[in-house]
Amino acid sequence: MDERFGGSPLDVAQAVDSFIEPLHIVSSYGLFSVMTTKRNEIVIEGSDDGVNWREYEFWYKPGDVTRRPPWNIPHQPRLDWQMWFAALDDPRRLPWFWHFVQRLLENEPSVNGAAEEESFPVGPPIYVARKILRLHLRSSDEKTKGIWWDRRLLGLYFPVVHLKGE
Repeated sequence: MDERFGGSPLDVAQAVDSFIEPLHIVSSYGLFSVMTTKRNEIVIEGSDDGVNWREYEFWYKPGDVTRRPPWNIPHQPRLDWQMWFAALDDPRRLPWFWHFVQRLLENEPSVNGAAEEESFPVGPPIYVARKILRLHLRSSDEKTKGIWWDRRLLGLYFPVVHLKGE
């Protein structure tokens, strides 16, 4: 691990590594061992009137450009992770995502708990929209000023929805 971060491991660590390497207990391979600095993100917004929109802030998804990316190891934030992959796919092929949006509109407590704070404390939104943004991490200088992300709107992920009869 030390070598992966540019260090020089101690001789004893190298000896241990040489001893256990034939057992293939650990390896440096990782499907996501190097993360991208640019990616598409789905942003979910709710509205009571279809004019004024509020963004849901999820615990582990990039949201507010001034919010530092959270440390989540060893936790695996499943919803945030799945939404990252959903941004790469056609939403019509993702039934779980439609059910998730429906639960937001129904004010399901377990689904609302995925957001950082109660975006709609009085009741659920009437409308939900999903935009897709292109995000990339800012430079080190900008991060020291508290600006972590650059966000550019690509368009709607899929159109505004509401519950039947609303």
